[in-house]
Amino acid sequence: MRLETRGGVALLVLDRPEVRNAVDRPTAEALAAALDEFERRDDLRAAVLTGTGDVFSAGMDLKAFSRTGERPLTGRGAFGIIERPPAKPIIAAVEGRALGGGFEIALACDLIVAAENALFGLPEVTRGLVAAAGGVLRLPKRLPRNVAMEMALRGAPVPAARLALLGLVNQLAPAGGACEAAIGLAAEIAANAPLAVRTSKLLVDRAADWPDDRAFGLQAPHTDAVRDSQDSKEGARAFVEKRRPQWTGA
Repeated sequence: MRLETRGGVALLVLDRPEVRNAVDRPTAEALAAALDEFERRDDLRAAVLTGTGDVFSAGMDLKAFSRTGERPLTGRGAFGIIERPPAKPIIAAVEGRALGGGFEIALACDLIVAAENALFGLPEVTRGLVAAAGGVLRLPKRLPRNVAMEMALRGAPVPAARLALLGLVNQLAPAGGACEAAIGLAAEIAANAPLAVRTSKLLVDRAADWPDDRAFGLQAPHTDAVRDSQDSKEGARAFVEKRRPQWTGA
């Protein structure tokens, strides 16, 4: 697991190409620790998660599990991210295959940038299992129900191009170019006011469960805090003065 920085962007790299970036317990713990550092650092405002080589991640390292009996579980859930993704935006940059747990890692991210030849799938049912690390929970929120149901029941991989048409994949990139495209997208996000970005992410996530007649009242404490922030005042001044704003996150 590597953490690199590109300006205000954290680049998190699953670096186990010899096992197709499969995640064992130490790797999950390293990813969770990298996400903790990303969240702590004020200079890092968006992240990209990718894998070394031509496979995003094969999910759980079954050979390591059979050898040690240790599942890749952490305080952030399976694989170091599944149950508690970061509060700041994170983008999955997918090359090659993202199947099973690898797909579930991508689904734990906010956005997905994929190579044109990438494949996504939940093959668990073909092995007598259920995609329990977020696959059957998150996929119906990101795709039409019938498409999510097909992927969960068939277990067959689906090309990135189809998922881009359906809105799951935000951007397609040439093969080998997903990471740089994702870094470009993350840099655009990182250039915006950090408090406003974090609050927007929080509200998009929570609003899906809010009843329409209470939604505006529930969002008010969050949006009021942003409106009263120093960054909102700086944004207005910068607009009037025709200059780039200098965000402080306060």
